[in-house]
Amino acid sequence: MAASAYVQRDQPPGVPPLKLTGERTLPDVPAENYWFRRHLAVYEWIGARTIGARTLDLACGEGYGSEVLARGACSVLGIDGNPEAFEHARHRYVRQNLRFERGLVESAGEPGAYDAVALLQTIEHVQDPEAVLAHLRALLAPGGVAYVSTPNLQTIAPPGAVKSDNPWHLREYRAHEFHALCRTAFHRVQLLGLVHARKLALHDLALACGWDHVHRRLHLTKVFYDTFTPAIAAGDFALRAGGLDGALDFLAVCRA
Repeated sequence: MAASAYVQRDQPPGVPPLKLTGERTLPDVPAENYWFRRHLAVYEWIGARTIGARTLDLACGEGYGSEVLARGACSVLGIDGNPEAFEHARHRYVRQNLRFERGLVESAGEPGAYDAVALLQTIEHVQDPEAVLAHLRALLAPGGVAYVSTPNLQTIAPPGAVKSDNPWHLREYRAHEFHALCRTAFHRVQLLGLVHARKLALHDLALACGWDHVHRRLHLTKVFYDTFTPAIAAGDFALRAGGLDGALDFLAVCRA
């Protein structure tokens, strides 16, 4: 079934469900749970480090990440340019310290007003990433931190390819390329890699031992993954400083 055929389930009254188009990930879509939890893990990691911060979540999409950040932040502003996502987010996630606006990553926000700015899984979509990163730096208050994530070209694309087949991505990066890009706007950049942990790491081990052949031969593929995929949690991913070439995604922690 095409991704566009899926929509979110069981939304609260008055909250319009969003379709899964491939441009953004969504909660409440069982088949999308791996990608949702993969993104949620990074938001939770950032949220633990932005307690009490004035936080901006650019390209916030459905809004779930802004809500995670708002659990500990002083205030969170989620900004997205998509009208459907904006309407969904402002009705779905209601907190006293959380609000949403429509805007573009290239121009949204108030200069010098934020202790933390998040731009997750977005820099690969923009025409001028250097200008966007310079804008992020201008948005930060003194001592502020920008958190920027992107997929790893070496694990999202076939070997030797310059880009994956994702039609929404304009440019994808290797670790050293992404680090150099972030350094165009920030003097201090720490690059972390998102990897499988816990049951996803065990699943990787099982695949290396031939699990794919076993479940196919026993006709267990659908039964197994219909149970396994919805059970994936954010804790089944981890951020690490080493082994970046094999990471799923990169997270750059950027300081002026």
